[in-house]
Amino acid sequence: PGATVAADTGLIELTNAELESRAREAELQFRAAQADLLALRVTLEREVLDVESVVANVASDALQAKLLAEANEELAAQGLVSALQTKISRVKADELATRKQLEERRKASASASVEAQEAAQEARVGQLREMAEMLREQVQRLQVRAGIPGVLQSIEVELGQQLVTGAAMARVADPGRLKAELRIPETQARDIGVGLKAVVDTRNGKVEGKVSRIDPAVTQGTVLVDVRLEGELPRGARPDLSIDGTVEIERIDDALTVGRPPIGGPDSVISLFKLSPDGSEAVRTKIRLGRGSALRVEVLEGLAPGDKVILSDMTNWDAVDRIRLE
Repeated sequence: PGATVAADTGLIELTNAELESRAREAELQFRAAQADLLALRVTLEREVLDVESVVANVASDALQAKLLAEANEELAAQGLVSALQTKISRVKADELATRKQLEERRKASASASVEAQEAAQEARVGQLREMAEMLREQVQRLQVRAGIPGVLQSIEVELGQQLVTGAAMARVADPGRLKAELRIPETQARDIGVGLKAVVDTRNGKVEGKVSRIDPAVTQGTVLVDVRLEGELPRGARPDLSIDGTVEIERIDDALTVGRPPIGGPDSVISLFKLSPDGSEAVRTKIRLGRGSALRVEVLEGLAPGDKVILSDMTNWDAVDRIRLE
């Protein structure tokens, strides 16, 4: 931990005999399927050549029979060949013409069959290739690498330890790509939205940022808010550092504010004890509040700049309007 690592730096070496055996078996099946595909192509090519040879022979015989029939018909017209011989040559020519059509259809059917058989075998080869590549990649992942350049935070495993799928093995962080996580009380999170400005105090310096994500769930009365840091990180910034943060909901110019009282909230009217100028007594005063933040609230009526009020719990004096301070 603490070492600077590159993206391809090896961190942990795992072994999995079952996975490695499956990867070897898948590789052998893939190679066997490739060999079967080559053999099938040779066989199918030979069958196609045989069919084409038959078609060529039949086409030649049909052409010869046609020419002979036409010649006999011309000779018969001159009385040099008998009518019977002419009819026989014509029947032979018609028979070979029909056979030629049948052989051509057989050739087309054979070509379609060849394509279908090749496609089926190629699909099987592709399936086995993907399986072999997937298992090969899983075997390669047994060499666990950092994945990103940064600083090694921790190694979570020990030599000889057996792991289950999904177990954490190591942590690597890039100090230049940190984000801030702020836990906002659920009562104050309703006005927070993505894109709002924020200031994060690392206790070694402050850095500006913007709200990038708001967790939809509430955990232990708080809402988790992610802040994307946009300024230069202060020295000493590191993962899991305790921080304070402020999200700016709205900025009000020339506002009169007071610390947030324990009772009442924004846009309400409350009663607070306002101190006299000499500080000897305090008088109950109605105050109308406006918008508020986590620590302060806007005063619309009832107070003037410089007035002092008591913000602590005064419920024990609800029955009186004036108290003496000692």
